[in-house]
Amino acid sequence: MDTKYLSQRLLSWFDQHGRKTLPWQHNPTPYRVWISEVMLQQTQVATVIPYYQRFMARFPDIKTLAEAELDEVLSHWSGLGYYARGRNLHAAAKIIQADHAGTFPYQLSQVVALPGIGRSTAGAILSLSTSARHTILDGNVKRVLARCFVIEGWPGKSSVEKAMWQLAEQLTPNKRVANYNQAIMDLGATCCTRSKPQCDSCPLATCCGALEQGQVETLPTAKPRKKIPVRTTQMLLIRNMQGEVLLEKRPPTGIWGGLWSLPEVAQGEATECWCEENLGLKVASLEEWPLRRHTFSHFHLDITPQLLQLKSNPTQINEAGRHVWYKMQQTHGLAAPVARLIEELSRREP
Repeated sequence: MDTKYLSQRLLSWFDQHGRKTLPWQHNPTPYRVWISEVMLQQTQVATVIPYYQRFMARFPDIKTLAEAELDEVLSHWSGLGYYARGRNLHAAAKIIQADHAGTFPYQLSQVVALPGIGRSTAGAILSLSTSARHTILDGNVKRVLARCFVIEGWPGKSSVEKAMWQLAEQLTPNKRVANYNQAIMDLGATCCTRSKPQCDSCPLATCCGALEQGQVETLPTAKPRKKIPVRTTQMLLIRNMQGEVLLEKRPPTGIWGGLWSLPEVAQGEATECWCEENLGLKVASLEEWPLRRHTFSHFHLDITPQLLQLKSNPTQINEAGRHVWYKMQQTHGLAAPVARLIEELSRREP
């Protein structure tokens, strides 16, 4: 296939049908595009937009983000998932502030060196904000290439990904790079979708090998499936006499790293005894709620919530800043299932 032909078809399609009014497309500075690209990783545009707008209102520039407390940054990320993205944004902002005089770097190698930014994300940030010629290869682009050029094999496999990078580099034009990169991402997101692709309206339909060979539904090749394990836990909604709920700070890394969560005990463990032995709290009543499941990318977590009302107000609980009594509507970075449980508790109250 003539790569120049494909690029021209995509650009013509973009001029008519591409997305041009997304919030981060207005005044597309490297900082604004960076925040959007990180938020859009594994998250749909419709979900990202309100988070992006709130985040930018509070952290309009690198300096503001770098000087903010991590807990506040994570509170603006709460519910968006994949919280390492928020931690990496904060860490990268501090590096930019310290090592690049607060200016987002313009060299690809320097951008890739920042926490949480890979080769494709770096290329997207620089090309979309400066129109510099950089190649991208996100999930949407991989899907378009796999179908158009009948590339078999899971795109996450190193040999398959290497071949895709080479092809993507050949296809990237020398002019209108920002529009081209946005076009191929838009095509994958709105037309050449994972399921029910709109081949009838695709600008590349006449040169799509998968469509010609009847392989649209089987490409790109799916990742080899593994059985997702199930873990269990009991989450404790420990409430004092003022109706405040005890929160516990998660470790800085790992699941929900740096967020505030509820104390957890192993499934089947006597929670009243655990509270007295580990927190010095005496429980007056216990109500067990129905089990609910929270799914991560690599395991299911079955949560059994328990509402524990204390007999009396406790003395100070603050193990090296690990605990806090939470009042409803406070600004804390909460893990998504924790936020839902607290919201459910507030609805249950008379």
